[in-house]
Amino acid sequence: MARIRLLIIAAICGIFAALSPLHAQTLVREFESVDAGKEVFMSADSLTYDEALGIITASGNVEISQGPRLLMADAVSYNEGQDMMTASGNVTLVEPTGEVMFADYFELSDEMREGVVRDLRILLNAETRIAANSARRSGGNRTEMSKAVFSPCKLCPLHPEEPPLWQIKAVRIVHDQEARDVAYYDAWLEMFGVPVLYTPYFEHPDPSVKRRSGFLAPTYGTSSTLGVQLTTPYFWNIAPHRDVTLKPKFTSDEGVVWGGGYRERTHTGDYSLDGSIAYSDERDDEGRETGSKVARGHLFSEGDFQLNPVWNYGYQFERASDDTYLSFYRLSSRDTLTTRPYIEGINGRNYASGTAYFFQGLEAEDDQDQIPMVFPLLDFNHVGTPGASGAFTSLDANFMALQRVDGADSRRLSLEGGWHLPHIGRSGSVYRLSATLRGDAYHVNKVDVAGTARTTQARGFTGRLRPEITAEWRLPLVRRMGPIQQLVEPIVQAIVSPYGGNPGEIPNEDSQDFEFDDTNLFSTNRFTGFDRVESGPRVNYGLRFGFFGAGGGRTQGMIGQSARLREDDTFNQGSGLENTFSDYVGRVHISPADVFDFAYRFRLSRENFAARRNEIELAAGPKAIRFNIGYALLEEQIPESDTAAFANREEVSATTEVRVTKFWRIGAGTRRDLTGSGGTLNWHSAVTYEDECLLFTTSINKNFTRDRDVQPETNLLFTIKFKHLG
Repeated sequence: MARIRLLIIAAICGIFAALSPLHAQTLVREFESVDAGKEVFMSADSLTYDEALGIITASGNVEISQGPRLLMADAVSYNEGQDMMTASGNVTLVEPTGEVMFADYFELSDEMREGVVRDLRILLNAETRIAANSARRSGGNRTEMSKAVFSPCKLCPLHPEEPPLWQIKAVRIVHDQEARDVAYYDAWLEMFGVPVLYTPYFEHPDPSVKRRSGFLAPTYGTSSTLGVQLTTPYFWNIAPHRDVTLKPKFTSDEGVVWGGGYRERTHTGDYSLDGSIAYSDERDDEGRETGSKVARGHLFSEGDFQLNPVWNYGYQFERASDDTYLSFYRLSSRDTLTTRPYIEGINGRNYASGTAYFFQGLEAEDDQDQIPMVFPLLDFNHVGTPGASGAFTSLDANFMALQRVDGADSRRLSLEGGWHLPHIGRSGSVYRLSATLRGDAYHVNKVDVAGTARTTQARGFTGRLRPEITAEWRLPLVRRMGPIQQLVEPIVQAIVSPYGGNPGEIPNEDSQDFEFDDTNLFSTNRFTGFDRVESGPRVNYGLRFGFFGAGGGRTQGMIGQSARLREDDTFNQGSGLENTFSDYVGRVHISPADVFDFAYRFRLSRENFAARRNEIELAAGPKAIRFNIGYALLEEQIPESDTAAFANREEVSATTEVRVTKFWRIGAGTRRDLTGSGGTLNWHSAVTYEDECLLFTTSINKNFTRDRDVQPETNLLFTIKFKHLG
């Protein structure tokens, strides 16, 4: 430090000798610290030196940088004898961490690492502020403030003299920049300037911390089933790549649900676990207590890892102790849990995967012994390199082994090879010609043979060989009229394949979830899996259109139909494909601006255009008032394994959100079954306040569904989050 002082004095004397009078305008000097290995930069409008007292004085736009710190002030005085620097008038000290200190008076020493401050204001990261009457700095990383206030809330620009939404006042606040902690002694929380909570000691991470162990924002409320409930999550930051979140849920009527989750990121991927356990009263299917206690719980886990640049592997695991545990404690509303290990690889134009499926059914009619287990399910897909003409080949292979504890078993091997030729004509027409040959070999056991007069079961080997030729033509026509660009595209697709292909000995395991709509109109096989195929010559035709505005607005849609030479009894009655001419399917999407969005999907009767399937989604209104309405009508179908149709499904849902002010919003919604035996399924409403420093939400939910011990329920929940406090 002695050499620094000599350098400073020598530099100042040199300047004074060269300038007359002893006054300099915008002087900038650079000094090198031999002891500390750091440079000191000073800039000021005026600089004077009192040699007798050993005091250097700078005034007017003073800037001093030493190491990573920068100090700015109206006036700075340095006493070399006491190694003391004082700064006054609009003093600003910028820390290496990005924090900024403002004060009327600073007294600093030891490279601005030690000192006292009067009328301190600190701007932390994320626009968080601390103010104090006085403070003491020590070690360059610890600031101890007296009679201080902490708040991340902005002041009202019209009335800055009013207190912020919330603030913490304390007799003493200590900010440790190295540990990145803010500690309060004799502190109280104020809301709108009114004290609401006192604590002798309180601590939280400073705003620069992204991950830190501690309590998260709680959720509390009341439920007609669970009683008063409180969820208090605790986050445990074990390491930068792993953490635990404990989520105990306390209820007054049903005890405690001990829940938690674990996450970890490894060198090759990541995995997580989430589970819970509860010890509560046992109930029968009518919801009556049996007088016994029972342990209930669940465990979910998933992982995804990279074996090498080609292969990935992972798993999904889901299991609950019983059917209604998740819905009873309002942890999940799912009706099926899936466990699935898998491995998959992608190498150029080749894709291969191996997986297995194990299901847990949670509905009342589910019989776990009759739910299938799939192990393994193997897939391979290859697309060849296009030749000079653009033609390419494809090869798809699939193997599945499915078994049940009680019921039908099957094993399937499918191979399909294909040749494909895309072509674009001079007129703009787009052609595609494909020829495929597919073979399926089955080994079945206890499979009920469909279509027989009495119940018979197939055993042993069966299969099919299926050639198919597909030709498709499209003509996209585009033109511009002013700011509108128009598209009209007629599409015709012809498919030739032999009749049959779905003998009763082949089970239908993966093609039961079938729905004829606009998404599969031009599919060569509209079934979702391998077990069912379409047969016979058929033609699919339709028209796609679109209108696109320069400002982003658009209207798009399509309509089409399918025709075949004779009826195909593979399709259910009511599916829309059971006759030679199918129903009409299509969609319309209208979005002229951000304030309106309308989507309509339909299936209309081929005879009188009566709606057999309607799906409507409407979103309207600006951000201040936004409405969403959904409507769905699905007409009955007769499954191939049943002789009685299930009832129509008709449902409507509506939600709205109103932004009352910049910070307040109100939301509500409902869902209703419109069939004769239906009614309101649920409704919900919520009021939310959210600004830069506070989130408050209160919600009311009513659920009308009933499932064994799960009864209709009304619950009221509250959540409040203070920024930086958890």
